[in-house]
Amino acid sequence: MSSESSQADAYPGRRVLVVVGPTASGKTRVAVTLARILKGEILSADSRQMYKFMSIGTAQPRADELRAIPHHFIGDRSPDREINAAEFGAEGRRIIDRIFAKRKIPIIAGGSGLYIQGLIDGFFEGAAPDEQYRRSLYDRMEKEGSAVLLEELRRVDPVASTGMLPSNTRRIVRALEIYYLTGRPISVLQQQRVDIPFRSVLVGISWDRKTLYERINRRVDEMLESGLVAEAQSLLARGYDPRLKALQTVGYKEVFDYLAGGVSYDETVERIKRNTRRYAKRQMTWFRKDDRITWFSVADERELDGVAEKMAAHFLTHITR
Repeated sequence: MSSESSQADAYPGRRVLVVVGPTASGKTRVAVTLARILKGEILSADSRQMYKFMSIGTAQPRADELRAIPHHFIGDRSPDREINAAEFGAEGRRIIDRIFAKRKIPIIAGGSGLYIQGLIDGFFEGAAPDEQYRRSLYDRMEKEGSAVLLEELRRVDPVASTGMLPSNTRRIVRALEIYYLTGRPISVLQQQRVDIPFRSVLVGISWDRKTLYERINRRVDEMLESGLVAEAQSLLARGYDPRLKALQTVGYKEVFDYLAGGVSYDETVERIKRNTRRYAKRQMTWFRKDDRITWFSVADERELDGVAEKMAAHFLTHITR
């Protein structure tokens, strides 16, 4: 992630608290406690919690937590309404303005690093989508194959195509769409930062890896006991295509394979646990690169409320600067 924008220096009194950490680290509980202490509202920076009908598999806050503290980006859009990190950032900043207008503290909590970056650092949002042209690119992809379009992207924007695979269909299409609509590579345009009218204080929840993995395994068991399979079945019954980006999520993806046959239930459980652990490792790799984050170590669930109090005190020291 980039360093804190110097543009934010013009807004010294507008501070947001950002709580990060891997999945199953206790971010929701800590954020709710922080919101009570600081009189704040919570923005979920989780790329999947924003979708309806997916409360179990995305570990959305409980109903009592949602009633007690105002939350944003929780179950407010259908799974077929995609949103990218730049769009999330723009919409999130509008919500933050409204929270500040109420003289409350915005508390961002989540594990989707790119979405957090889009919100607190900002990056180029791109040209407005041209649905007709985008559809033509997808039609070409169906006829010619994604590898052909990826090779085309490599010619016009080799930087953007670096590390992309033919399976990254949405990114390939968006990058080509931007290039042909603006005449400029998206890799160049993404260097143009947007004004961020607040400053961010970042804190993170850190667990010993072995303990975190045990928490992940327990959470998967709890999700399944709470009805994850039935939730996945209900999504299919509502007509949602399991290939939707929102449903290509750890937990749902494995259950859809199980429902399609060919994978046993026990194997499905192990696949969800393994893939969730891998996801947590990728999250920590992302966050460890950001030296703005002050980490708070946790060894036991009972320590989370105390950690929230320490985070609140840490945040308030920045408010007084």
